[in-house]
Amino acid sequence: MAKTLRYYYDLMSQPSRALYIFLEKTKIPYERCLVNLGKGEHLTDEFKAINRFQKVPCIVDKELHLAESVAILRYLAREYKIPDHWYPAESRQRARIDEYLEWQHHNTRATGAVYFQYMWLRPRLMGAKVNPERAEQYREQLANCLDFIDQVYLGKDSKFLASDEISVADVWAACEIEQPKMAGYDVCAGRPNLTAWMARVREATNPYYDEAHKLVYKITPEGIPKPKL
Repeated sequence: MAKTLRYYYDLMSQPSRALYIFLEKTKIPYERCLVNLGKGEHLTDEFKAINRFQKVPCIVDKELHLAESVAILRYLAREYKIPDHWYPAESRQRARIDEYLEWQHHNTRATGAVYFQYMWLRPRLMGAKVNPERAEQYREQLANCLDFIDQVYLGKDSKFLASDEISVADVWAACEIEQPKMAGYDVCAGRPNLTAWMARVREATNPYYDEAHKLVYKITPEGIPKPKL
């Protein structure tokens, strides 16, 4: 199959990593188009012609220019033949995955990204000082979200977030949860269900999971996750 799909991404971006893993695991043919966020390549007029929102990830598929990772994965699931477990055709199974993908915006993504940006990104890029009270507020919000995933989503012997098989919900969630680890937050501490699930997601999607998180591991204090024993 010819590569008509161009994928624009930076692996420091959580949804960029999720889509990278998804594309590689589903074997959808695509052209890699790296966009260096650190150098501001997403803010150029050239990139604005590709994506009006000037963010990554985004795709160009023939005449279609599409942003937002969840919209992209849904488009790819419609347009390309992929294993059904990623985004099932059956309505109720898909609804469970969609439920997580909508919930994450104000939960997993919001709390993890805010903590990472406040504790790690802003101090390095802007020299901003960390206010201990605000840091604790963001830490508590993140902890509450992760506790919910550990106890509710992954309680009662749940292997994955939406079913007994891995889906896009797991990949999108895991990539978000990796982000605050770079700021020194131990996402797995005291969360046995989440710890085991993270290992399952990594195992089910490697070598692409580790490829996508190479830079994350380099920055994360504990480095590359230890193999599951």
